[in-house]
Amino acid sequence: MERRRYGSTDMEVSALGFGGSEIQSGVSLSVVEQLLSSALDAGLNLIDTAECYGDSEELIGRAVSGRRQDYYLFTKCGHAKELEGEDWSPAMLEQSIDRSLKRLRTDAVDMIHLHSCSEEVLKRGDVIEVLLRAKKKGKTRYIGYSGDHKAARYAVESGLFDSLMTSFNIADQEAATLTLPLARDKGMGVTIKRPVANVAWLGGSEPKSEYAKPYWERLQKLDYPFLKDNAEESVRTALRFALTPEAVHTAIVGTTKPGRWSENASMLREASRLDEEAYVSIRSRWDKTAGSDWVGLG
Repeated sequence: MERRRYGSTDMEVSALGFGGSEIQSGVSLSVVEQLLSSALDAGLNLIDTAECYGDSEELIGRAVSGRRQDYYLFTKCGHAKELEGEDWSPAMLEQSIDRSLKRLRTDAVDMIHLHSCSEEVLKRGDVIEVLLRAKKKGKTRYIGYSGDHKAARYAVESGLFDSLMTSFNIADQEAATLTLPLARDKGMGVTIKRPVANVAWLGGSEPKSEYAKPYWERLQKLDYPFLKDNAEESVRTALRFALTPEAVHTAIVGTTKPGRWSENASMLREASRLDEEAYVSIRSRWDKTAGSDWVGLG
């Protein structure tokens, strides 16, 4: 698995990381142990989760905390449940960070991202100060912002964050011009979420998931020829597209099926980026088709 230097940090991350949103309530510890252990053995070295992903943090901590030296650990804060205080209050964020460390069974994570707070909240400044204090106290080595659209642009422009986590895929390309070039110029690490657009095109009909429907609707209009290829080839093209920009260092994919991460990683064995002609073709079709309201989706 190819590894890329994560911006100006000292981390070299696998081009494909594991997203912990899928392993929430209802997934057994034994499945998570098998899932993550096999992924680590196959070359994974980045696990991303969040305090609002149900049991995800706790399951990761129980499953692989004994292999902590084998992976970089990212989590997110901002939508805490069962804690006192409102979302985005400094006191709640501090409680959330401490709870995440306890759940993950570690003294420190490698990255804490603010989890999709608004531009208005960012401009208040106090949420950023919470992360800066956590960094100073050694609870996290780096801090970042996870989100899209104008809030993501503000976070990048602020110069206060080490990392940007944002959506970028064949059906969600606002970041290509809005944030990715500036993030690269500022030396930020960049993680792509939703890199395969929730594979909304597979199945041939509108997906039941409300999360995937906007991508399905966009893809009907974009009508990329490669989506008519077999499923594996179309997913391979989509995944490589998300990893092609120079600014991008890793893309996170979630699954609950042991062995699936290795299958996804095998798609990048020959190359993790598209050739220039294929990439430009997808970008050009987006530029000709995308509506003004096709903004980045969280």
